[in-house]
Amino acid sequence: MSNLPDEAFRNTIGTIDEGGKRKFIFPKKPSGKFYDYRKIVSYVLLAILVINPFIKINGNQFMMFNFIERRFNIFGFPFWPQDFYLFVISMLVGVVFVILFTVVFGRIFCGWICPQTIFLELVFRRIEYWIDGDRGAQTRLAKQEWNAEKIRKRLIKWTIFFLISFLIANVFLAYLVGSDSLFLMIQQGPISQASNFIALLIFTGVFYFVFVWFREQVCIIACPYGRLQGVLLDNKSINVAYDFVRGEKEEGRAKFNKKEDRALTGKGDCIDCLQCVHVCPMGIDIRNGTQLECTNCTACIDECDHIMESVGLPKGLIRYASEDEIAKKEPFKFTTRMKGYTAVLFILLSIFVGMLFLRTNVQAVILRLPGQLFQHNGEKISNVYTYKIVNKTMQDYKDIHFELIDQKGEIKNVGKRHFKVAKEAISQGTLFIEIDEVLLESDKTKVKIGVYNGSELLQTTTTNFLGPRSFN
Repeated sequence: MSNLPDEAFRNTIGTIDEGGKRKFIFPKKPSGKFYDYRKIVSYVLLAILVINPFIKINGNQFMMFNFIERRFNIFGFPFWPQDFYLFVISMLVGVVFVILFTVVFGRIFCGWICPQTIFLELVFRRIEYWIDGDRGAQTRLAKQEWNAEKIRKRLIKWTIFFLISFLIANVFLAYLVGSDSLFLMIQQGPISQASNFIALLIFTGVFYFVFVWFREQVCIIACPYGRLQGVLLDNKSINVAYDFVRGEKEEGRAKFNKKEDRALTGKGDCIDCLQCVHVCPMGIDIRNGTQLECTNCTACIDECDHIMESVGLPKGLIRYASEDEIAKKEPFKFTTRMKGYTAVLFILLSIFVGMLFLRTNVQAVILRLPGQLFQHNGEKISNVYTYKIVNKTMQDYKDIHFELIDQKGEIKNVGKRHFKVAKEAISQGTLFIEIDEVLLESDKTKVKIGVYNGSELLQTTTTNFLGPRSFN
């Protein structure tokens, strides 16, 4: 926003002092309508986040992302390495949705939905306010010498933070290795489950470091999504924005004087109280325009509305609005760019839903053994194949066998003709297919094979059958 009076923010970051060192932020405790809404949303999302890995649907964990074993469960649907294309499409759907959401509503995801923000602002900071006090008390405590009071408060706070970090690490581990493995580690102890226990300690240390020290630096430095907003946002995107037209007017900002009529003096409605700066958890001044640190948490909206109400001025000096709405009084429009992202999202969702319907619970792959030609067995021609059956379900299939479909012949499995494939397991082996030579119309015939569990057809697959060249 080039017409704003102060653009020095573009050369500095609120969490770095003039010497280039980390400057800790002690934001004022927020309160107001939006903060109450955020608490409701955050605690509902926290409950979902904690409960998700411990819910099972048809024996499948509701959410699991086991990258080591390449097993993923999303909304109770198991995804195997063979379903990786579905996982990729689902991730693309998520990325396009976030992009569309950002183009329309800015970084509202960061302030309202992101787990980092929810844990930091609605869990750890609330505990900090309870132990250390509000902004002024925290600032004084930080500058205070290490006496008995400071040591006591720091030990209580850090101990509680560690316990919460440990609990978060357990939930995070349940997402990665599965809740069953987590409960097994609790039952058997850390020694017998050393790898999982070491991972648990590492995660605890990472979460503790983030929420005790690194904090908002995650959003500023580590999070790639924050960097994307620079290319995603435009003048029509809805953000937490300062109405500089109303706040500055002809004479700019000025301290409040109840004896004067600001409308007659030409002074802006901003009384320069700095409360929007003091309450900001990122340490920025929202009056300097859209900034990469802003997470759209709405704390400044609540605080400004409270101040405006106190001095008898209209609310909404800081509000959800686009730059065009503030500068040009233009209403929100669903632009061509937004329509394009919506179309891409709809196409990807359609492809994903279609592939989900085509996905099978059992995947069978039957391939001719490389380098092997056909064999004569009397009047019959025989080909040798390898097979792999993937059982993606949580039930055992105890009577698996193969049958030819639309082709007369015989399948001979090496070993037992009927065999078992356990739940979430893979079965591999070798089989022969024999077909009468007179039934072969060419040297390469497509054959369809059915995979049955008893009389139930689970899956069909096709493969090539080689025979002698026909001269008819």
